[in-house]
Amino acid sequence: MALQAPFSWTSSAPILAPLAREGDVAISVKDPTLVEHDGRWHMFCSVRSRTRTHQIEHISSDRLDDWTGADRALLTCADGYFCAPQVFFFRPHGLWYLVYQTHAEGRRLGLQPAYSTSRDISDPSSWTAPTLFYSDDSLPTVERWIDFWVICDDTRAHLFFTSLDGRMWRAETGLGEFPSGFGDAACVISEARDDWRLFEASHTYRVAEDGTYITLVEGEDRRDGVRRYFMAYAADSLAGEWSPVAATPTAPFAGRANVAFEGDRWSDHISHGELVRQNADETLTISAADMRMVYQGVRHEDYAGARYGDIPWRVGMLTLDG
Repeated sequence: MALQAPFSWTSSAPILAPLAREGDVAISVKDPTLVEHDGRWHMFCSVRSRTRTHQIEHISSDRLDDWTGADRALLTCADGYFCAPQVFFFRPHGLWYLVYQTHAEGRRLGLQPAYSTSRDISDPSSWTAPTLFYSDDSLPTVERWIDFWVICDDTRAHLFFTSLDGRMWRAETGLGEFPSGFGDAACVISEARDDWRLFEASHTYRVAEDGTYITLVEGEDRRDGVRRYFMAYAADSLAGEWSPVAATPTAPFAGRANVAFEGDRWSDHISHGELVRQNADETLTISAADMRMVYQGVRHEDYAGARYGDIPWRVGMLTLDG
């Protein structure tokens, strides 16, 4: 496999902080997803603010390493709860897809995967209203789910998510049926121990060098107060068996054990992030030779004991050493 442990990273200083808008004070900016298109980078993030608990912000910059003065706008396609975005260009439809989670009243599973589409990623006002992936509550095997992620191979679209209890799940539909047709989900990874466990924010990619797949999923290190880190699992296909590559807190994909900082250590958590992709399309292809990752971070003293909505997450960037 092209991606081999152990991993060692260097983090930038924060590249993105919450924006204070008139009448709407942002507390955190988090859950970054990004693509490059026509020489410009487009990042979508969740925003927690005093007036709305969950919404999505679009940020664009012509430089990946410098978001100073970036254009920023809150999306207006949804009035209620929507967050944890993923963006990609679906070539069969010629459309940009923004996948996220929203809330559906009356569903057994109130949290639901949803999507909006656009023909112009540079226009924050162009996204359609949310459409749910599932038309009814027909997932008998799932009790809880969170942080939805879509990736496609040559024939099928795969929907991955986690359930906050040490498990990651997968559902699928035919490429020609997407975004409809997702069926029941099957558990594909289960990892829960007394001092660490798989938690949330699974992100799956195709590795360009050998065509294998890697899933990054956020774990909880519980050894001395909960700290977030990233685990990595590999498979030969999206429907295949996932094997750990770097999954423990002492030998993580990215965590406090293997991340150094260019300046002061501003984060003790390596949380919900996105690898920088080679392309913007539905294959979500990365290169093992150019590994960079945006992530949400915070000092542990600002995390421990805080109400979750009051944690001041900011976005930083990791670069793989060597």
